[in-house]
Amino acid sequence: MSEKETDMIYGRRPVEEALRASYPLKKIYLAKGLQKTFLDKISGLAKSRKIACTIIERRELERFLPGKNIQGILALTEPFRYSSLEYILKRAEEKKEESFILVLDHLQDSHNLGAILRTAEAAGVHGVIIPKRRAAQVTSVVFKISAGAVGYLPVVRVANIVSTLEKLKKEGLWVAGADLTGESIYNCVNLKGPLAIVIGGEGEGISRLVREKCDILLHLPMLGRTESLNASVAGGILLYEILRQRKGW
Repeated sequence: MSEKETDMIYGRRPVEEALRASYPLKKIYLAKGLQKTFLDKISGLAKSRKIACTIIERRELERFLPGKNIQGILALTEPFRYSSLEYILKRAEEKKEESFILVLDHLQDSHNLGAILRTAEAAGVHGVIIPKRRAAQVTSVVFKISAGAVGYLPVVRVANIVSTLEKLKKEGLWVAGADLTGESIYNCVNLKGPLAIVIGGEGEGISRLVREKCDILLHLPMLGRTESLNASVAGGILLYEILRQRKGW
């Protein structure tokens, strides 16, 4: 079994969502003994996509990814296809919605990335921007943690976050950053209109140069002894506040 982990998706929900999202899968392996209803569902989805399914012994399947909770199912896939900035801007236009973009400034933990991508997809974000270097990339772990949301949400990799924010501002987007030193409480600011929301990495938060490109800095009140929130938690609060304002809830 020579396939790399980054070319695999595993777990029941992630593989099922990958099938439904027309993600580029090559082949699916299923462990013997799985529930018939689940097998039939996966086989039916795979057949509609003309993707081969093979049933093998569980111990043989687990050799693909030792120590991972595969849940009896694994799919071989092509490397993740990153999108383009132009595409996510066009996506908003086609939906007749004002741009809603999430920018992650050097988020390094794969579990945090997967969690925030799942929330972003659920909140209606049109696309996510991540750096090419010194940041978590989309892997099988991220796909699994996102519960398959990566199959529906465009992710763009850029060489420079600062210059990308400049491009977004030229396209008419307002840039808001989440920062402990932010002058405004997150739910006391009008966050309607074309917007890019920037979430920083674990520990250091938003870098100085990125902070300087933000039109406004937002903070979440911290009343306890904890100095900051997990990046994916903070991101979830902000994304849903933006959604609430846009929908007028």
